[in-house]
Amino acid sequence: MSTSASPSSTTLRGRWLPIVRVAWVVVALLYMGVFISGIPSELARLQTPCTDAVSCSLIPHLTVQKVQELKELGLSVEYFAAYFVAIEVAFTAISAAIGTLIFWRRSEDRMALLVSLTLLTFGGALPIPLFTLDLSPVWTASARAVSFVGAASAILFFYVFPDGHFVPRWSRWLVLASVGVLAPTLLIPYSFLSLWQHPLLNAVLSASIVGALVFAQGYRYKRVSNAAERQQTKWVVFGTVAALGGYGLFTALDLLLQSALLASLLGNTAFFVLMLLIPISIAVAVLRHRLYDIDILINRTLVYGLLTATLVALYFGGIVVLQRVFVLLTGQQSTLAVVASTLLIAALFTPLRRRIQGFIDRRFYRRKYDARKTLEAFSARLREETDLATLNNELVGVVRETMQPAHVSLWLRPDTVPKGEQAD
Repeated sequence: MSTSASPSSTTLRGRWLPIVRVAWVVVALLYMGVFISGIPSELARLQTPCTDAVSCSLIPHLTVQKVQELKELGLSVEYFAAYFVAIEVAFTAISAAIGTLIFWRRSEDRMALLVSLTLLTFGGALPIPLFTLDLSPVWTASARAVSFVGAASAILFFYVFPDGHFVPRWSRWLVLASVGVLAPTLLIPYSFLSLWQHPLLNAVLSASIVGALVFAQGYRYKRVSNAAERQQTKWVVFGTVAALGGYGLFTALDLLLQSALLASLLGNTAFFVLMLLIPISIAVAVLRHRLYDIDILINRTLVYGLLTATLVALYFGGIVVLQRVFVLLTGQQSTLAVVASTLLIAALFTPLRRRIQGFIDRRFYRRKYDARKTLEAFSARLREETDLATLNNELVGVVRETMQPAHVSLWLRPDTVPKGEQAD
């Protein structure tokens, strides 16, 4: 997992290795049993309009308004339920497959084992709320236990990723506190101790848990992580931010469209598709992070994400403004507003992309930006300067400024051709 940790600190050996592997398999089988046996209950939930705040906050859910809109579109609640159950099964299968792959490839590594268990339990429990399943008492207790294991392993993962150690050391007490706070909610969800019974307290404690996770990862990244571990952290952060950010965009669209059925279907589908970025980014970080330059991917995402948002805002803003101008001049709307806005966007694409790229480079990649500018200035200087000694000094200065080595010197091979044999 990490280049900084010694093999003995991250690798399981001796009798513990088979014990841990057997425990992982037992949890996996228990989870799959709960998930498969809970599919009929999930189908029933998705066919019944929600009636309380908890059930109506689940993703996805059916409301009385959506039932009416389904009828108007000629669709049934059975179709709605079957559609989302199929997506949930696909999401779970992919997440479980990634977790199983990591277990198969790196089961001797304790951090990889934790990652695989997290993806299997928490990643699998995300699409189907296991605590709502209407099952027999034994399966109900098993479902809640799996949900608890998934949440606990996810919290532990973010505190010890990527090297398997607590940083800072006292953060282990934060893990115990976080797990202790969530235990009643996941194990006895309908009791007075459950946070779902206290919305305000739930919001405060949930924000505190997330804030503590962010602090621990930020402290590790800035103070402890080496270059390889920072690349791993960037992959996980990128996948998580992209997933949550994308879902937030579709949620805003859903609110703007006043919870229309099609917008809700699109937003809920996007939720599961985007959430897959999290297990995929974790898998890349754990298995093959050295094959990819995450900085380039983040840079392109920032540039084209900001470019797309700007162009969309300019496009619709241009249409609104031009339509008002046409109404004032002619008394009616005109399609020329759409044509003019389209031409404007086409003309602005390249210069706007360059400006955004420059802004991102200056703001987030200042060292690379300064190095590029220095090299461009030196390249221009080469066309004018003919004195070799001056160029030598400038070249040494450029290398020192751009690469920042501990020591730099320039050696030129002496001229070995006798002066008398030199060509005229």
